[in-house]
Amino acid sequence: QVQLVESGGDVVQAGGSLRLSCAASGSISSINAMYWYRQALGKQRELVAGITRGSIRLYGDFVKGRFTISRDNAKNTVYLQMNSLKPDDTAVYVCNLLGITGTNRDFSSWGQGTQVTVSS
Repeated sequence: QVQLVESGGDVVQAGGSLRLSCAASGSISSINAMYWYRQALGKQRELVAGITRGSIRLYGDFVKGRFTISRDNAKNTVYLQMNSLKPDDTAVYVCNLLGITGTNRDFSSWGQGTQVTVSS
């Protein structure tokens, strides 16, 4: 069983910055890909950013250079640095990690979500 704990969500003014963290614990052999999604009230969940084990990154079109995803393999943690935040970025941000457990089984684990609120 792999558990994820997210942190860093907060209320911030437009133009501000936040750094989200998602730490994995449990029986983990390797984490192959790490993703951040978000879901705003009344909207569908959308991909914010992803990073592979080899640090290949991808971002949603709306990011437009404002966010940076990174990972610390030693800590089994993924980060999302968000700058130039806009009210439209208000959402619950959720991390998703894909990898291999210590018993050599595939896993896909989701965090509980962290609220980001951007005021105008």
